[in-house]
Amino acid sequence: MVKEEILMEEEEEEGKGNLEEEEEEEEEQMQTKNRKCKNVIEEIAEKLKSAVEEVDKIEAAKEIRKLVRKSSFSGKTRSRFAAAGVIPPLVDMLQPCSYSLLAREAALLALLNLASRNERNKIRIVASGAIPPLVELLKFQNGNLKELAAAAILTLSAAAANKPTIAASGVGPLLVQILSSGTVQGRVDSVTSLHNLSTSKEDPKLVLDARAVYPLMNLLKDCKKYSKFAEKTTALLEILSNSEEGRDAITNADGGILTLVETVEDGSLVSTEHAVGALLSLCQSSRDKYRELILKEGAIPGLLRLTAEGTPLAQERARTLLDLLRDSPPENRFSSSTLERIVYDFAAQVDGTDKAADTAKRLLQDMVHRSMELSMSRLQLRASSCTPSKVQSS
Repeated sequence: MVKEEILMEEEEEEGKGNLEEEEEEEEEQMQTKNRKCKNVIEEIAEKLKSAVEEVDKIEAAKEIRKLVRKSSFSGKTRSRFAAAGVIPPLVDMLQPCSYSLLAREAALLALLNLASRNERNKIRIVASGAIPPLVELLKFQNGNLKELAAAAILTLSAAAANKPTIAASGVGPLLVQILSSGTVQGRVDSVTSLHNLSTSKEDPKLVLDARAVYPLMNLLKDCKKYSKFAEKTTALLEILSNSEEGRDAITNADGGILTLVETVEDGSLVSTEHAVGALLSLCQSSRDKYRELILKEGAIPGLLRLTAEGTPLAQERARTLLDLLRDSPPENRFSSSTLERIVYDFAAQVDGTDKAADTAKRLLQDMVHRSMELSMSRLQLRASSCTPSKVQSS
């Protein structure tokens, strides 16, 4: 028995030794692969920097893109290429007077891959002067290069440090043009870029063109109101509602106010907050001008629900807007009035005092019913997102 135990211990020790050897071998292979990758990066970087002929620069740019995409160390590869000094010569290849469209496209694709998921590289690319040539590319009729430039602006604008430089470049109107005439991907990229730039906390800030209202409203009509895309679109529309030109454009857009009302009813917590903010901005600017327009689109049920279910800011905005929409200007804040009384006031205005009680009851029932439907939908969404492993571990 003792002999068997000794043999088992020897086998265990031998197994441990073999495992350690395998781990050491794997580590050595990894280091070898790492060194090879580093050497290849340095060779490609040197090729790009020393190349005289455009064809050689294009080939080097393509190799950079390919290696970043294929490398199992893509994060390290991006940083190593930047450390090897490839960003300035790639940015130089974007210059319109010095290089062909083919060279500019190759450089742009390489830069996009270097910037992806790498904040420092995004900042390096902008600091190297990439924005002016990218703005020039946005003016092109060449669809592919224009779309690539829009994608680059989107990627670079995600870095907070880049936002003031990009906002000051005059890129806003060009992105608005893509909103109206670009491909689906181009329009999505433009909305996200404009949203990124509008959230800058430093000057200069992006000035939104009121001409953006029409394409934004069309995009909001066609997308799911609770989507992330709707959240960005309504955020931009809320900003635009703060100017007279923007408010006029929202009012004149086909179904503009109705689309905001529908977003209040069906949107996510974020998109409802922005949508009610835009409606409130309209009504606060001129109650006489916008009150009837908002009431006509059936805003009351959604606003009433929002006072109970929205974010704290959305609740406050909904209460303030409900006060402004009442028949007579309020002397006190919404909090001093009961929900039932406000509903009754609207019902009396719509159907007269004889039918006000029945109408108010129906409005309240509709609000409760809609609230229950939305709560059930959220519960179902949460349930469907839970995997069996998550359920077991909770």
